[in-house]
Amino acid sequence: MVKILFEWMAGADETLGLPTYATSGAAGADVRANLVDHQSLSLDVGARILVPTGLRLAIPDRFEVQVRPRSGLALKHGITLPNSPGTIDSDYRGALGVIVQNNGTELFEITHGMRIAQLVVAPVVQAAFEVGPIDDTARGSGGFGSTGTT
Repeated sequence: MVKILFEWMAGADETLGLPTYATSGAAGADVRANLVDHQSLSLDVGARILVPTGLRLAIPDRFEVQVRPRSGLALKHGITLPNSPGTIDSDYRGALGVIVQNNGTELFEITHGMRIAQLVVAPVVQAAFEVGPIDDTARGSGGFGSTGTT
């Protein structure tokens, strides 16, 4: 198990708790909107907003935390994260915010304490980038749709 350390930002509502896994088999831990004065945020159709979580975190070397949409919000309301999955690098120590976008058909209200996204911890492998000869494959340079649709 990987340990991710969190700290609360000044003024955050600590009663919301740290991110939690909803079930024992969940890959993502739900993170909550931690809004100033427990107010809500209205998100117009097509609009984006940075939702504060009231947290900052320390991720071990050779790991990242991916920020992903919650499937229920996506299906029921069209709420997604436009940079999904977002990556939090191991050397970042700033505030954890979630960029949320309303792709639905009506105004969406983000309330204080709402589970707004999920965090997935993943290992990172860094590559050495070099110029060199590239071998041929059966696919070759065939791109989008080149392998068929069925």
